[in-house]
Amino acid sequence: MAYVGIFCTEAEIDQRTGANVSASFTAVMKTAAALAMESTINVYCRYNFSDNFATLNADVKYILSDIAASLIAIQAIAYDMSGYTSRTEAEDMINILRDAVLRGLSILRDKKQQDFINAA
Repeated sequence: MAYVGIFCTEAEIDQRTGANVSASFTAVMKTAAALAMESTINVYCRYNFSDNFATLNADVKYILSDIAASLIAIQAIAYDMSGYTSRTEAEDMINILRDAVLRGLSILRDKKQQDFINAA
């Protein structure tokens, strides 16, 4: 089964996980994670970006892509850290990705940005 996600591509996920991610985190697992993360983002932001994705402006799509790919990459890294040079390396990567997620969610949740987001 090929990867199926709306907000980000499989290549964007792979870029965030790095070369040492476990190959056992398959496209099927990435798809399941993507569907869960996209739903989580929609609920957290109180806006259904999935249903309205085609009408969103490019800036919002890039933010969603960064958030979703980072969340999925966190799951992939945490799934099996054995390929990384150390657990610390894997945890540092997770921390950096988490910071990107929090920044993106903060932007999307900011009520002052709603007109911008909705004016696609």
